[in-house]
Amino acid sequence: MISLKQLSYALAVAKTLHFKKAAEMCAVSQSTLSGALTEMEKQLGFQVFERDNKKVLITPLGEKVLEKAQSILSQVDDLHKLAEAQKAPLSYPFALGIIPTIGPYLLPKILPVLAEKYPNLKLRIVEEQSHVLTEMVRSGEIDTAILALPYATDGLLTFPFWDEEFYFVTYEDSMYSQRQVMTQEDFNNMELMLLRDGHCLKDHALAACHMSNESNHHLDATSLHTLVQLVANKMGSTLVPEMAIEPLVASNTRLKKIQLSEPGPHRRIAFIVRPNYPSVHNIELLIDLFKGQLANECC
Repeated sequence: MISLKQLSYALAVAKTLHFKKAAEMCAVSQSTLSGALTEMEKQLGFQVFERDNKKVLITPLGEKVLEKAQSILSQVDDLHKLAEAQKAPLSYPFALGIIPTIGPYLLPKILPVLAEKYPNLKLRIVEEQSHVLTEMVRSGEIDTAILALPYATDGLLTFPFWDEEFYFVTYEDSMYSQRQVMTQEDFNNMELMLLRDGHCLKDHALAACHMSNESNHHLDATSLHTLVQLVANKMGSTLVPEMAIEPLVASNTRLKKIQLSEPGPHRRIAFIVRPNYPSVHNIELLIDLFKGQLANECC
């Protein structure tokens, strides 16, 4: 009979396309992993993987096996979560994904109160871009993720808990520094510094100004911190979400924040979970905690 362990080994190989790396991921020897998968293929009657000394390929039938394996392991994980849900709230291992344009600004506000209220929670944080986290939630690799909406989350449930605005951030003696409000027309011929493609913050910032991808902007940085440092050194202007204003802008006298005339909210922050996730009530507990703490910190 094919075991859950064999299925997890197969998924590790599919993820890494490398038997040694998959064995390390599963904390077993390469020979143990390889032997288990050979036995699984023998029971199936066909190869899941083609391997030689240089590469590992997934066979067409193997793709179907791996799809079923992922579904089976996700359902088994849901059974464990269902049992855990009967324990005290948030008293078991919990994996939370968060995007880089939220994590550094939200976590310092939340983690201390979370540790105080739920001391038995064993929290694992995964910081990744939105497209990676949505797939990790779908596959059951993590319990939930915090994303900025709008973002395509087809097949997942979303639980918004915070709305925020964008601010135009420029240097103290720029041509815009004395403005009280920035209008859509101001951005028509402006060259903004924004994050690289792949960061949903870029799309939200462009939408807040009604700018398209063909507008004048350059995508130079991979973090908000870097963007703000470029602005402070008079290399341009950018857009910063409200949550990041205090840690990145407020204490720097070389920077000026200016409101946008476009009504907000410009982005909405939300948890995402699978529809059959068995511990939705724990997400609701987190939402209440996050809302309360953000209201105290940001207002």
